[in-house]
Amino acid sequence: MEEGEWMQRQPKPEDLRVGLISWAGTYLTFEACKNTVTAAAKGLGRRQTWELLVSNEQETQAVVRLRSLQGLYLLSEGNGSVSYGRPRTSHQGCFLLRFHRNCKWTLQCIITGHYLESDGEDVFCNSRVLSAYHMWAPRPALHVHIILYSPLTHCYARADPTVGRIWVDAPVPCLEECGFLLHFKDGCYHLETSTHYFLSHLDRLVTQPSSQTAFHMQVRPGGLVSLSDGEGGMLYPQGSRLFLGLGSSPVRGQEWFSLQHCPTWVSLKSRARKFVSVFYDVEVCAASERLTPMSLFQFECDHESPTLQLRSANGCYLAQRHHRTVMANGHPMESDTFFRVHWNCGRIILQSSRGRFLGFAANGLLMANATIPGPNEEFGLRLANRPFLVLRGRYGYVGTSSEHDLVQCNMDQPDCIHLLPCRQGIYHFQAQSGSFWSITSFGTFRPWGKFALNFCIELQGSNLLTVLAPNGFYLRADRRGTLLADSEDITKECIWEF
Repeated sequence: MEEGEWMQRQPKPEDLRVGLISWAGTYLTFEACKNTVTAAAKGLGRRQTWELLVSNEQETQAVVRLRSLQGLYLLSEGNGSVSYGRPRTSHQGCFLLRFHRNCKWTLQCIITGHYLESDGEDVFCNSRVLSAYHMWAPRPALHVHIILYSPLTHCYARADPTVGRIWVDAPVPCLEECGFLLHFKDGCYHLETSTHYFLSHLDRLVTQPSSQTAFHMQVRPGGLVSLSDGEGGMLYPQGSRLFLGLGSSPVRGQEWFSLQHCPTWVSLKSRARKFVSVFYDVEVCAASERLTPMSLFQFECDHESPTLQLRSANGCYLAQRHHRTVMANGHPMESDTFFRVHWNCGRIILQSSRGRFLGFAANGLLMANATIPGPNEEFGLRLANRPFLVLRGRYGYVGTSSEHDLVQCNMDQPDCIHLLPCRQGIYHFQAQSGSFWSITSFGTFRPWGKFALNFCIELQGSNLLTVLAPNGFYLRADRRGTLLADSEDITKECIWEF
């Protein structure tokens, strides 16, 4: 497959979202109940997340507006106070964002020339004289399970634990080795591979995070980031094999990466337990007993719509063609590439835009023939590039802490839930300690069970899912912070970003 065949996607709104940390370590916060903007919060949640709307960007600065997830804007008033609302003029709410070498940002009101600052609790715009109190550290609000794309090489970073290195040589991010966890701690970032090794300053993978795995991050609007050791070394692809290492002389922007949410790749199996695969670049058949890159499909689904697109590793989408045959030669805007999804206990049924259900002909070709779905129209679906789940709900990440006996859903840092597949769509949840998740009679969870329980995963969007627990109820994020399995219906609190 030629590298040029894989089209790099455009930035999504979540790529433009950040939390802003003051000099005191607190976050710029939208206080809906108090009608104010403060900087007292200790963690990054929905009210601390701001979307950057960029109207003019240069190498060292940009003109931006900051919009909360509630749709209201950060506004600086003439008396120096800071509020939120809708801009009354074309320039109100516009700030000159400057990027500083210490990885910090400053935000200067376009109208008054005053800098946004905080005293550790209140926020205001009073001074035109720049000081440390005006510095804000941007923290990407993207889900921590990420991929790194190099715009210069048109390739993705890939961990290779066999040699203890990371290469920037993957043209398509379909393998679990392309996924990383980006941990934020004490103002620095730690890059963890899918096999739970950490990139160190020595360009090697190590087993534990430390000061040698801590990197400083420069952030630009649109999800562009660079990582450095704070002593002049920058991470960028080096040598003929493009290994990711520290150096002091990147050229032509080698150090910049696009930070993106790890995409969801799946494999599909027929009733005869054959993998659905692409042959001869366009034909789609269920004829392979072995999983190959051409048996992997990127799951692209809008949560607001019940339709799905499946993108193959050749860069094209599955589409219904003449004589109801499904081919891997579709383009993203074609109506024939959209399929309606129906779930049945972890298995999926796909319905074409013309109303027919997908199944297999006698020769194994994928066809849209059936008017009523039967067993031949059910597909077993398995996550292909996700050896673990990191779940984020409305109130934070799912994880554990020494302060609580039960699994929580409001954590700033997540736990990895290791997935042990047992049937199509059904998984065992294993904690980081190696024990299994157990469920109490109250629908709460503990991470030290002795026996594996069945959890059913159903995808609700490109990076969204629901989990049906062993007690027959959906996992739900509770406002008080405890993870519960007590919901009969799928509500907003049952949708998990992963």
